[in-house]
Amino acid sequence: MHTTEFTPALPRFFDGMIAAMQRAFRHYVNVHSRRDQIASLEALSDQQLAAMGLTRDRIVQHVFRDRLI
Repeated sequence: MHTTEFTPALPRFFDGMIAAMQRAFRHYVNVHSRRDQIASLEALSDQQLAAMGLTRDRIVQHVFRDRLI
């Protein structure tokens, strides 16, 4: 009798899909939490931003500073 080991590709496919969905969800949460940070900084006055060492045109760069090179 001849036996062949069979490893179905379908479980690997679902593992990849689940991993991609997890990455997408983490990205979604991360982006939305940063939007809240941006909104709260934009609500500050120019004087308050200056006290933090920021200008209005640098808010997005400040919030995403860990992602920008």
